[in-house]
Amino acid sequence: MKTLKILGIPLLLSLFIVFASATDVSKETERVDKATNVIHDFARMKESIPHELIAQYSGIVIIPEMINASFGIGGKRGKGIAMVKLDNGKWSDPVFVTITGGSIGFQAGVQSVDLVLVFRHRGVLTKVKNGDFTIGGDISAAAGPVGRSTSANTDYKLKAEVYSYSRSRGLFAGISINGANLSIDKSADAAFYGSGFTSQDIFMNGKSTTEGVKTLKTTLAAL
Repeated sequence: MKTLKILGIPLLLSLFIVFASATDVSKETERVDKATNVIHDFARMKESIPHELIAQYSGIVIIPEMINASFGIGGKRGKGIAMVKLDNGKWSDPVFVTITGGSIGFQAGVQSVDLVLVFRHRGVLTKVKNGDFTIGGDISAAAGPVGRSTSANTDYKLKAEVYSYSRSRGLFAGISINGANLSIDKSADAAFYGSGFTSQDIFMNGKSTTEGVKTLKTTLAAL
């Protein structure tokens, strides 16, 4: 009986560690799933991100349910994921990111916005590693063109480093996001992938086999 009790202690500890790990990762798994839902919903809308833009550009940031608040002095905050196109044309594993920013406004209120940022060069994201940068400060940004195809506007040229899109209450449109700070969520990366990996490691060498990441890649490729 004593032996069983002694053996039972490490067994219980092991079960606790497994359970705790599963609980910790659930937040990151939920974030990946929400990002997938955002892309899926964007794809179903009549006005969406042009195919040419996704084909030509090499990075994307998806922020589900970003809080955009304005009470005289406004602010925004959200958590999401970033991905880049690899040399083979496929999308990388997601790196977890956080976006924060302030603005001056005159309309009071709080709204939840699904935000998507499309990057011209993947190096803008891969070179961040464990730091951060300001959109509109360190890199140029613009509200993105809306439509299934940009061919309808022959004068339009894809030149901006970052194009931004938002969806709120069923409405889809380009949005100005200049002044927002995008940073790597190192704690979320460590919880999901394990410690010791930089964002660049995850972008270029990540080979996640989780169903959530697989579904996210498939959904994004179909866009």
